[in-house]
This record gives sequence, structure tokens and C-alpha cells, in this order.
Amino acid sequence: MSETTSDSAHVSRLKTRLAQLSDVSEITRVINSAFKNAESFFVERDRIDAHSVHDFLAKGKFLVGEHEAAIVGCVYVELRGERAYIGLLAVDPSLQRSGLGSQLMTAAEDYCRHSGCRFVDLRIVSVRPELPMFYRKRGYVEAGTEPFPDSIPTKLSCHFVKMSKGLAG
Repeated sequence: MSETTSDSAHVSRLKTRLAQLSDVSEITRVINSAFKNAESFFVERDRIDAHSVHDFLAKGKFLVGEHEAAIVGCVYVELRGERAYIGLLAVDPSLQRSGLGSQLMTAAEDYCRHSGCRFVDLRIVSVRPELPMFYRKRGYVEAGTEPFPDSIPTKLSCHFVKMSKGLAG
């Protein structure tokens, strides 16, 4: 899809592309390692399994970020008419806070824009205080809340915060 320069000293070039079915196990690994690192304080389980990644691929696309032929990050994109949904932004824990998440978000937003979407929606977990600021800097605004699934046991009470952004031209 694109090649961008990273802010990280560890990754000088990040190549993004649409995921293939052969990437399912690596997508699963990256998501689970990233979310375990960030969410273990409130939930004790893997974020996703290979079956769920297959289900997501039946409805949308994953963009993967590669460095030296290894998948180091991903983001899910689902086109819904003039709106798109972005989720499961994940970066390998050893490369977090290096700018790769921002690069993946830019690639996802560009994909949505080029696919004719005018708006992007996402949701974040309320107990992750770093996330609203990250997305606000990218132009997202809060657009309501949604209950966290009862089927997922949590250590803390939480809910989803919905955020949206308009895509220019």
C-alpha cells in the first residue's frame, strides 16, 4: 500500500499492505501481545483468536505494517457506506510509542478516504486514559458510549467510548 518513514530509531521504513489469509496467525500474535501489554490491568484473556481474525476478514480488511518482512503492527478497517469503522490498532510491544500506531492510523484513514468514506468511527475502552488524547490529536471527537460486553469478565468496571472523525477530500 504505502511506505512511510517512522519516528523510531528501530524501524526506519514501515511498509503497509492489505493482509492476506496467510497472515492470520501473525495478526493474532501482534494483537494479543500488544493488548496484553496495555490491558492486563483490567482483563485477563487474549484479545483475539485466529477464528475471530478470520471472521473480521470476512467483513473487512486488516492493514499490516511490516519491517524486515515481519508484521510489527496492524489495524482493522470495515467499510460501511460513507462511514468506516477502524479498530484493533496494535503494534508489537517492543516498538510501541515509536510512531508506528500513528502511521498505521494514517494508512487506515487513507484507505477509507480512497474507498469513498466521509467519516471514520472507532471505539476505545474507558479505562485506557491514554487513548482519548491519542485520537483527539488525530481529529476524533467523542460521540457517545456503548456497554462493554458482559461476556468478557473484567477486573474493573468499564465501557466503550465511541469516537468519530470526518475525512476531508
